[in-house]
Amino acid sequence: MKYLRLVAFFLLLPLYCFSAFAGDPQAGTPTNGPSANAPHMSKQTRIELVRLLNAELVYVRSPFPMGRDGLKLHNGVVTPSGAQLAQLVATFGPAAKNGDAVRITGIVFKENYIHVEINGGPVKKQKWYERISVGGAGGETPVAPSDSNANARGSFVNVYFDHYIPEMTGQEFKQILRPVLDFDSKSVEEAYLETVPPKAKAAIEAHQVLVGMNREMVTYAKGRPPKKIREKEDETEFEEWIYGEPPKDVEFVRFIGDEVVRLETMKVDGTKLVKTEKELSLDPVTKVAQQHDEAKPAGTPTLRRPGEESDSPIPRTQTSPGTTRPTGVPDPGSTTTPNILP
Repeated sequence: MKYLRLVAFFLLLPLYCFSAFAGDPQAGTPTNGPSANAPHMSKQTRIELVRLLNAELVYVRSPFPMGRDGLKLHNGVVTPSGAQLAQLVATFGPAAKNGDAVRITGIVFKENYIHVEINGGPVKKQKWYERISVGGAGGETPVAPSDSNANARGSFVNVYFDHYIPEMTGQEFKQILRPVLDFDSKSVEEAYLETVPPKAKAAIEAHQVLVGMNREMVTYAKGRPPKKIREKEDETEFEEWIYGEPPKDVEFVRFIGDEVVRLETMKVDGTKLVKTEKELSLDPVTKVAQQHDEAKPAGTPTLRRPGEESDSPIPRTQTSPGTTRPTGVPDPGSTTTPNILP
């Protein structure tokens, strides 16, 4: 009899656990998305989503490339990413970078995904009648009027679901878009800080510069520099941003390309602190996007004669034996003028 009771207990235990789990309405239901057993999205819900999100101003959490290839979002994973996304941004240019404010301009519902466009979306294909033109002695004239959005420089993200688009609320769909779009930030700076590494975020909030930051991070941390100096050292061109003036501390932030490689601080008491060891490593997507923005077009107009160097090094001035002044800061008794950019 004792063995029969034990057998009955072990047989009824799984049934009891299953009934308890099924009776809990919150069990197995994700908090940031629709239920796994949700029905197909109704027509009324689609209309409400379009009304809620269309023309909404949001902030970017992941770089968007221009061109016909946008982003794909499925189960919280964004593709392409890493080196592949960096290559797309370098090839076609960035439609939006981390922290940029963009506007949702289109929402299209497909069978198992939702197509969300930002800033007008990508370049769209022309209709057959838009290619027809009538030619004559005065030239060719297109039959169809030109589309003002034909040269759109936006992008898009496709949000994929399993099998079909389930029923959900507007807040749930915003949470699904969270990896690429931020609906909660109140300012550009707040949105940008959510996209940088934690170490960089803490430094920006403390208004400090780290070796390895890019220009955008330094601007958010210290503001726009009052002075800039461009020079060349050992055939390597660099740019220094100068913050502060005596009798306060003066900081010299040196960039090679888009990366901080040296940070020099001149204290009021004459102490000089120099940091060259890299303190921060950035994602390759951020680096490529920044370099693409600063790329100069070929054939840029210039006043230099053919054969002249783009930049000439400025001689350093010795103030006293054994003491060298920081690069680009003139001696009060010298007539040398540094190459200071406004």
